[in-house]
Amino acid sequence: MQQLPKRLLSIDVLRAITMLLMIFVNDASGVRHIPEWIDHAKGFEDRMGFADTIFPAFLFIVGLSLPFAINNRIKKGDSAKDVLFYILVRSGALLIMGFFHVNMEEFNSDAAVISKAVWALVVTTAFFLIWLDYPETMAKGRRYALQILGIALLIAMAVVYKGGEDGEVHGMEPSWWGILGLIGWSYLVCALIYFAVKGKLNSLIVAWIVLAAVNIIAHSVFKIKVMRDESIVKIAGDDVTGTFIGNAIIFLKPLWIIHDASTMTLTMGGVVISGIYSKLVETGKTQRIWATLAIVGVLLLVAGFAIRPYAEGISKIRSTPAWVFICSGITTLAFLILIYVVDVKGKVNAFKWIKPAGTSTLTCYLIPYFQVFILELLNVRYPSLINNGLPGLLRSFATAFLIILLGGLMEKKRLRLKI
Repeated sequence: MQQLPKRLLSIDVLRAITMLLMIFVNDASGVRHIPEWIDHAKGFEDRMGFADTIFPAFLFIVGLSLPFAINNRIKKGDSAKDVLFYILVRSGALLIMGFFHVNMEEFNSDAAVISKAVWALVVTTAFFLIWLDYPETMAKGRRYALQILGIALLIAMAVVYKGGEDGEVHGMEPSWWGILGLIGWSYLVCALIYFAVKGKLNSLIVAWIVLAAVNIIAHSVFKIKVMRDESIVKIAGDDVTGTFIGNAIIFLKPLWIIHDASTMTLTMGGVVISGIYSKLVETGKTQRIWATLAIVGVLLLVAGFAIRPYAEGISKIRSTPAWVFICSGITTLAFLILIYVVDVKGKVNAFKWIKPAGTSTLTCYLIPYFQVFILELLNVRYPSLINNGLPGLLRSFATAFLIILLGGLMEKKRLRLKI
């Protein structure tokens, strides 16, 4: 059997495929009359659509790449303080972007001095100015000036922001943190755990089990449900209001979405799978990789369907354990297939056309914000012919491909975000 590498190209390919599909399903959400199985399931439904598998796959991939990234920094000579600083800065950047994105959802153009489209475009431009992968040849003074300009723009947008409905207008405030914010929290917790246990596989497996247990308990034993606008905690079916717990929920409201550890369980699952792979390669037992990862993937699927009746069914919106386990199993098996295709058979060039989505992932994620809000600013609407049914889905896929192509061109010009 071909010797497998310690650093996997298949992770970049899996990330690229996932980002392509994320852009596709996000764009397709605005297409009318698409098959139900493609779209997100409703919050009250006990099922998941294809779109519900994409975000958890990305979280899992964050975990897959996390050990490689941290270990590479250590090999380059970074001290423990340097690594810790890297973790905090990276997660902090994602939290800041997520914070602005989630407030974008409640933007009130009538109350604000600028439109939502202008606000979103300025914010996205500021992200690029702050976190752009500036070339080392650029003068430090110029780079710092551009970053300071980006920070100033974010502050200005925070000052002029108005959200909520008429009569209840408010400034920027945290709620569910947004996609990037959730990734930031999950990365922060899992990276700190990895850092604390020094990457020891047994300790990482214990952490994964503990996080999964928290997720199961939150959706079964206690059935905790924190309402966004009410300080109500349902424990074993009883409403508790006006108590210390209720007040604590108000105080911790910005973190309510991560209370069940679902995102962290997904990310830590990726960390463990990555650890298993590395351990088998280092000990020369690469022949065991196929059976080991296949068994883990199947067991996760079985666990998801087994716990479904006892932990609020399958739901991405409610981040139930069944959803976490099933998506973890699907991603593990997809990863295993790509190890064989990309790292063993060397078919990496077959995915060259989407490579930028795996190497400039954050850039490709943010480009659609320019697309959507420039069209909104210009009051451009897609014709019904290409925004309905199969033609609409084909248009969404073409849009995803063009965005990745643009991301590749920007990468060549060093116009990509790097955190």
